[in-house]
Amino acid sequence: MESILNNELIEKIYWVILAGNLIVLTVTIVNLFTAPVLRNIFSPSEFQPKISILIPARNEQENLPGSINSILKQSYKNFEIIILDDNSTDETLKIARNYESENKNISVIEGKSLLAGWLGKNYACYQLSRAASGELFLFMDADVELAKHAISYAVSEYSRKSVKMLTVFPTQKLRTFGERLVVPMMNWLLLAFLPLIMVYRSKNVKLAAANGQFILIEKEAYENTGGHFALKDSVVEDMSLVKKVKHGGGKVLTALGGDSVFCRMYDGFNSSVRGFSKNFFPGLGVNPVLFLLILMFFLLLFFIPFPLIPLKGFDLIVGVVLLQRIFISIVSRQNMIQNILLHPLQMLILMYVGISSFYLNITKKVKWKERIIWKS
Repeated sequence: MESILNNELIEKIYWVILAGNLIVLTVTIVNLFTAPVLRNIFSPSEFQPKISILIPARNEQENLPGSINSILKQSYKNFEIIILDDNSTDETLKIARNYESENKNISVIEGKSLLAGWLGKNYACYQLSRAASGELFLFMDADVELAKHAISYAVSEYSRKSVKMLTVFPTQKLRTFGERLVVPMMNWLLLAFLPLIMVYRSKNVKLAAANGQFILIEKEAYENTGGHFALKDSVVEDMSLVKKVKHGGGKVLTALGGDSVFCRMYDGFNSSVRGFSKNFFPGLGVNPVLFLLILMFFLLLFFIPFPLIPLKGFDLIVGVVLLQRIFISIVSRQNMIQNILLHPLQMLILMYVGISSFYLNITKKVKWKERIIWKS
């Protein structure tokens, strides 16, 4: 009797896992064929608004030159660059000042000390927005680099799609084994569960995704949301902003970086885990109990089939899981062989990152760029 019950239980688990993975596979196929992608294509248009490119920079001496140089090479020319040095302890301010002295369309702000009730990046972006004079704001992280026609294509898509906000998940540069274990999980979480085109097509505020590394937004729409002043204590300010824009009736296009927008977010395993832990729990926007249930759901669907592969049918599920990774790797411009081979280990690391994110955010102990992000 016990053996039969065990067999029945295993069969029920099997069908739950298979059904869940087939749903996820469907989403990945939809994204493979429909996910918006920014292209490195020159897109001349009568719509040539002045863009304020706003870069918050804290301890970015290694990344800032590459980012600025890529902007200065853009085929789109109607822009200003404003860099805010956010109380850096390295050579960031000196580097920014050197660029300012050589380029008339670059200006540098020395950021004020962080105020109580604000998070660091949000306060930096708020100060940048107050200094901007463009019709469009492009909030861009200092570790992001652009191909020559990235802004031209982005402005063209912004105009053609009649959106109020266009945001991009950059193509990630992965140089170390540690980064390859962690960073691909960001695009996996995005593309396995959200048909990206629906951010644009649906008015549902819950169908939203944004990346603060690249946000092009109409000045008026930004101000109508309250800007970063209204987001002062939001850990995932990009998600809060996109929801405010959609809630106000504005259309949003969320795209992948393709061959246009690139970023190396982290420089190894430890920094990748810390960075992901900062945003994972708050980024999902669910209560603590549901978040922990979601982690268990991930473990059940995407890891458990691998140790159960000797059992009948579980090889099929493993095949479905790996097919998901192939499709997501293609659209994300990631190495599919690495993602296939590393998948089980990545899932275990995802569990660790999830638990770490939960603990750090609940206890408000998240530290980033050498400071606790909450200022009480």
